[in-house]
Amino acid sequence: MAEAIWSSDTGEAVYRSRDPVRNLRLRVHLQRITSSNYLHCQPAAQLGKDLIDLATFRPHPTASGHRPEEEEEEVVIGWQEKLFSQFEVDLYQNEAACQSPLDHQYRQEILKLEDSGGRKNRRIFTYTDSDRYTNLEEHCQKMTTAASEMPSFLVERMANVRRRRQDRRGTLGYKKHEHVLCTLKVDSNGVITVKPDFTGSKGPYRIETEGEKQELWKYTVDNVSSLAQPEEEEREQRVFKDLYGRHKEYLNSLVGTDFEMTAPGALRLFVNGEVVSAQGYEYDNLYVHFFVELPTSNWSSPAFQQLSGITQTCATKSRGMDNVAYFSYPFTFEASFLHEDESVDALPEWPVLYCEVLSLDFWQRYRVEGYGAVVLPATPGSHTLTVSTWRPLELSPVAELRRFFIGGSLELEDLSYVWIPGTFKGERLSRFGLRTETTGSVTFRLHCLQQSRAFMESSSLQKRMRSVLDRLEGFSQQSSIQNVLEAFRRARRRMQEARESLPQDLVSPSETSVS
Repeated sequence: MAEAIWSSDTGEAVYRSRDPVRNLRLRVHLQRITSSNYLHCQPAAQLGKDLIDLATFRPHPTASGHRPEEEEEEVVIGWQEKLFSQFEVDLYQNEAACQSPLDHQYRQEILKLEDSGGRKNRRIFTYTDSDRYTNLEEHCQKMTTAASEMPSFLVERMANVRRRRQDRRGTLGYKKHEHVLCTLKVDSNGVITVKPDFTGSKGPYRIETEGEKQELWKYTVDNVSSLAQPEEEEREQRVFKDLYGRHKEYLNSLVGTDFEMTAPGALRLFVNGEVVSAQGYEYDNLYVHFFVELPTSNWSSPAFQQLSGITQTCATKSRGMDNVAYFSYPFTFEASFLHEDESVDALPEWPVLYCEVLSLDFWQRYRVEGYGAVVLPATPGSHTLTVSTWRPLELSPVAELRRFFIGGSLELEDLSYVWIPGTFKGERLSRFGLRTETTGSVTFRLHCLQQSRAFMESSSLQKRMRSVLDRLEGFSQQSSIQNVLEAFRRARRRMQEARESLPQDLVSPSETSVS
C-alpha cells in the first residue's frame, strides 16, 4: 500500500488556548527513509507515475532480519523541556567548559542522566528559552526598515562569542549538522505559534541531508496533550467566573455608585471645547476672549462654573493665502435646562458662544480685530464651528492712523450686541448706522454631551422632554435662518456704503433710489 504524500506546507500555524502552556505535549516521530541516491534510481514498474511509493525506499533488513535502532525515533516533549544532544553531553561533562550558572545546572542534570543509564533520546534534542543559542537565520534578519542597515558592534561581538562557544563543542555544533524539526512560541495572551503546523491528516514532512552521505528522512509533529476531565473543566469554569466577577467588582469600585441623576424634566449639557485657530486678520500676535451666555429663562449653571476664558497670545503662520494662529486652547463648562412652560408657543432658547479677537504688538498695545457669535449645537456629538467675525469701522483716516500707530479702536460696550442682547425686549433690533468691516474667522471644536432621564424612561415625562428637544431643534433651525438673514442684511448694507462712496456723477438715478 502506498504511503501518504509529502507535506510541502512548512508555514507556521497560530492557535489560542486558555489552558496553561505547561499542559502542552508534542510527539515528534523521526524515521530514516533511505539514502537520497536511491531517488535517482526509479524502478521500472513505477515509470509514468506522478508519485513514488515510499515503501519502495524502505531500508533493507539487516542480516539478523530486524531494523537497526538508528532508523527510527519518537519522543514526547513538554513545554520548555530540555533534551540534551550528544555534543552537549560531551561539553558539560567537562567542568572547565561551564561558565554560567545554567551551564553548571546542565552539568548536574547530565551527570544524573549518566548515573541512571544515559539519555533516552538519540537524534532528537531541544533548545529552550534559557539556552544561549544563536540562530544564524535570526542573526541575518534586519532590526529596522533601513535599506543600508549595519549591525552594531555589540551584535557582531556577541554573535562571534556564541559561534566560538559552539566551535569548542565539536563538529556536531555546526549548523549544517542540525535541522530544525519544529519551533514553538507562546505569548502571555495564550497565543501558540507552531512552525510547521501539526501533521494531523496531512502527510509527513521531509528532510534531505547534504554532504557525502545524502539521506532522506521523514518526520511528523502531533499534539498529544491530555484532554481535560469534565471535573477539571467545571472547576476551571468556576475559577474564570469568579475571576471575571472580581474584575467587574473592581471596575465598579473605580466608577462608584453615586451616579448623579438629573431632575425630572431637566436636561444637562456638558461641553468640552477647544479654541482651535484664528485666521485672516490684519495684525499678528492674536488672542481670543470668549464667553458663553445662558438665556435668562430656564437655564442655569453651577456656582463654581466659569463660562468665559482668554487664550494665550499666539503668533501667526502663513498657510496659503492666510495667516493662521493655532491656539489649541481647551475649555469646559456645563449648564442645565429646566422645562417649566408647557404651552406650545413657548420656544426654548439655546446658549450662545461669543468671541472677541484682539492683537497685541511689541509695545503692549492691543487692537480689536473682530467680534463673532454662534449658537451652540443642539445635538450631542463632535462639532467643528467656524465663526466669522467683524469689527466696527470709522471712515475717518485719522482713526485708521491712530489704530496703526498707537493702537486702540472702536469697541463694543456690550459684547452681546454681536447677537441679540439679553436686555432686548422689543420685536425688531435695528443696527442702522453701525459701520462694520468683515475680518477673519475663529474655529472652535466642541464635544457636546447631553444627560436627561427622558433618554431612558418610557413615560409621559419622556414625551414631554422629547417635545422640548424637538423645539430646541426647531430653535437651532430658526437660528440658522437668522444667520442667513443677518448675512443678507450685512451684504446689503455694504452695497449701500459702496454706492455712497462713489462720486455723484457716476451714480445713475435708478441707483440713488434704492430703498
